Amino acid sequence: MKTLGNLLVIFLVIIGMLALIPLAAIGVSIVFSIFYLAIWFLSFWIIATSDETTDFEKIAWLLAMFCLSWFA
Repeated sequence: MKTLGNLLVIFLVIIGMLALIPLAAIGVSIVFSIFYLAIWFLSFWIIATSDETTDFEKIAWLLAMFCLSWFA
């Protein structure tokens, strides 16, 4: 009888672990989404804080990056 109880506990633990797989996938997708958005915003930040270009040229670059990123 104790063996049957142990097998039941093992079975329930396996089912519980399988139930956690979608939660882990959601967590990984959220982390990758945040990482992707950080990289996307970093390119805008680099251009906006650059001392190499004038203000109007920065605006043109930022608008070009924004528009082209939606078409990519």
